[in-house]
Amino acid sequence: MIAGIGIDLCSISRVEEAIKSDFFREELFSIEEIAYCESKGKNRAESYASCFAAREAFIKASGLSLASVMFSGNFSLSRSEDGAPRIIFPEYENNTFVSITHEDDYACAVVVIEK
Repeated sequence: MIAGIGIDLCSISRVEEAIKSDFFREELFSIEEIAYCESKGKNRAESYASCFAAREAFIKASGLSLASVMFSGNFSLSRSEDGAPRIIFPEYENNTFVSITHEDDYACAVVVIEK
């Protein structure tokens, strides 16, 4: 049974400006996300924007507060062995599904939570 669906669209150029701040990167993203995004070189802003969009979509799908997800340090967008994105967040890891994409100046994420 579907318990929640969330979607978010994020401007890559806005995130590109924001990630110039170490504070922004370190406050919002996990160590694993930062390492993954930084490994993307010139495309790192796309990856950061995808991570940000996934957070926002998860907030909408779960009904949790912005602060409990964004600033808790518990959220991470990870990759499975086959490269598929997956959300790491206590109590939601085994029943949360995420799809991300980016095109031109936008990154989009859709999250579905099952009960």
